[in-house]
Amino acid sequence: MSPRPDRDAYRVFYPLNTRWSDNDIYGHINNVVYYSYFDSVANRYLIETGGLDIAAADIVGFVVNSGCDYHAPAAYPDALEGGLRVDRLGNSSVQYGIAIFRAGEREALAHGHFVHVFVERASNRAVPIPAPLRKALEAIAVG
Repeated sequence: MSPRPDRDAYRVFYPLNTRWSDNDIYGHINNVVYYSYFDSVANRYLIETGGLDIAAADIVGFVVNSGCDYHAPAAYPDALEGGLRVDRLGNSSVQYGIAIFRAGEREALAHGHFVHVFVERASNRAVPIPAPLRKALEAIAVG
């Protein structure tokens, strides 16, 4: 497992609301819920900063790969934050680095990656990332 990343490794943050139903029988947020948090963080950035219209855009992002390392548990009603950065930006794909933090804490509870390939909605064929989205993604790229 990789080390716990620090908050400084991420470029933009969004609050995440935990729900009672996020907890599992062990009393902490179930591992699969973190992927939902990743999806929410990445798409919120694309919508708010990149101008993505998820309902009507001709080009949308499909998730083709994801992974997560878990470091410490969280549980409802913890206040969480999702940190986002771009680790790799290709012609039609982007790999995000995403981490989940307890509000106000420096070290991530979990971190991972999430890969979008941008496709034409009608054909499901990969296409170049549209300029407004590319500009937004470049703004949070690391390295």
